Amino acid sequence: MTIILKWGFVFYIFFMGSFAFISNRKHLLSTLLSLEFIVLSLFVFLFFILDVLNFELYFTMLFLTFRVCEGALGVSILVSIIRTHGNDYFNSFSILQC
Repeated sequence: MTIILKWGFVFYIFFMGSFAFISNRKHLLSTLLSLEFIVLSLFVFLFFILDVLNFELYFTMLFLTFRVCEGALGVSILVSIIRTHGNDYFNSFSILQC
């Protein structure tokens, strides 16, 4: 029963993150947060898979390291967009502008 709850929890987190990503298109920050939520569910999924197969959990640390670097890159892009355009609304700027 606990295995079904673990996998159900992982899939619930993934689908809720995907729903938040699809429905929140107004702010860049909410989009980045929903992407982080999806990757968190992928991390828990990876942890459960490696735990069930009795592999080392070293890869999860590598995954988290890359994830932190990607999150820092997303925040730096958000800050540069806010400095140039004044806010993080998607409808106030065009992506095709230089």
